Amino acid sequence: MSPRDRLRLGIDLDGVVADFNAGWIERYNAHFGASLLPEHVDIWDAPTMLTHFTNMREFWSWARTAGGGASIFRILQPYQGAVEALERLDRRHHIVIVTTKPRFAVHDTFEWLAEHRIPTREVHIVDDKTTVDCDVYLDDADHNIEALVAARPDALVCRYVRPWARSHAGAVDVAGWSDFEAQLDHYHLAVTAE
Repeated sequence: MSPRDRLRLGIDLDGVVADFNAGWIERYNAHFGASLLPEHVDIWDAPTMLTHFTNMREFWSWARTAGGGASIFRILQPYQGAVEALERLDRRHHIVIVTTKPRFAVHDTFEWLAEHRIPTREVHIVDDKTTVDCDVYLDDADHNIEALVAARPDALVCRYVRPWARSHAGAVDVAGWSDFEAQLDHYHLAVTAE
């Protein structure tokens, strides 16, 4: 496959590759004696609804060091099959990590990527994901999906189906990595046939 045939895949981290909710919930339960479960999360700002934190600022203040001195982002586990799927995709396409993080988590994010050997040579930590030019995007956040569909009409925008995000006109729902790979293969055939 020539470099021109390789698609740029804009892949989100938290909620797509890294299990953010299981990570913060495990630490919250340990720190505060709670018994929350990841399946309790069905809205975007769940920490303010499920915990004693009254706003997200309080949650982020705690999360800054909740990873044993590092931020919560340093201790997250990848979703089952995510790294293997990225390795498969990397053989045919260019993996571009496009994620949003608090400033305090930037170094932890790079350490996490290295520890889990995420196959990428390009990482963007940005608030506005539309500023990163990709052929395909995979995200789980409503605000990102809406913005990408509006700003990148020629791209394939995929929503990783999660309870906290809804379907969007112009975006394709994917229920897992194999589903994403199938959508990607279909899209790739269509664009290379043009």
